[in-house]
Amino acid sequence: MDAPETSDSLVERRLRYLRRQAALHAEVVEVDLDGRAPEGPQGDGPPNRHGMPRVPVGQRVVESWPVLDLGVHPEIATADWRLEVGGMVANPLVLDWDAFLALPQVRETSDFHCVTTWSRLDDEWEGVRLADLLELAVPDESARFVRFTGHDADPQSGEAYTTSLPLARATDPDVLLAHRWQGAPLAREHGGPCRVITPRLYAWKGTKWIRRIELLAEDRLGFWERRGYSNTAEPWFGDRYATPDDPPPGANDPFPVP
Repeated sequence: MDAPETSDSLVERRLRYLRRQAALHAEVVEVDLDGRAPEGPQGDGPPNRHGMPRVPVGQRVVESWPVLDLGVHPEIATADWRLEVGGMVANPLVLDWDAFLALPQVRETSDFHCVTTWSRLDDEWEGVRLADLLELAVPDESARFVRFTGHDADPQSGEAYTTSLPLARATDPDVLLAHRWQGAPLAREHGGPCRVITPRLYAWKGTKWIRRIELLAEDRLGFWERRGYSNTAEPWFGDRYATPDDPPPGANDPFPVP
């Protein structure tokens, strides 16, 4: 039988993980999309919080918050809510709502960019930084990707909503597990009681009704990525589809991506 994990070894693993993250993490968006340069302007307006034009290319600013999903709105009481963090980690976690709220809470103002060409600016969020949660779980040295699974599923196939991010992008400081928006609990139709937000990427990378986070060595395409949407999802490149400027099959489905 293997010896149980000691607290000292877990602490050392956490320190090594933090050193790895510090070495690779950029505080601004710096992407090359496999060497492909942006075609034309990357957007409009003065620099935003992370140094890019405030409104990404092809986007328009809206005041409303359209509801886009798979056609279902799971109803999850906070008393029943659980979040699993597993896969390639030294310290797997299962959090209930009280344990989640006991983690360090932050308030962030950030923007929200939907692949269907609208953007909201200066949203106020409250929640837990994904980077802080992953630090508790301690990803293995070979973990490179973070896969998210929501409670929602395609009504026809039963396939659960999934998406993924490189670990380096998942730990951007404004990626949150958000449970409050504009000072109020996050509404059910927008992913409440808790969803992921990814302000530097298109919003479909921010899974609603989050239930599981898994660390992986190899990437796995998520629900919309398997249907032809970009796996990198960089708004300032207009990086909407796996084939640039070519909407994928299903792009006009009745359940458009957020």
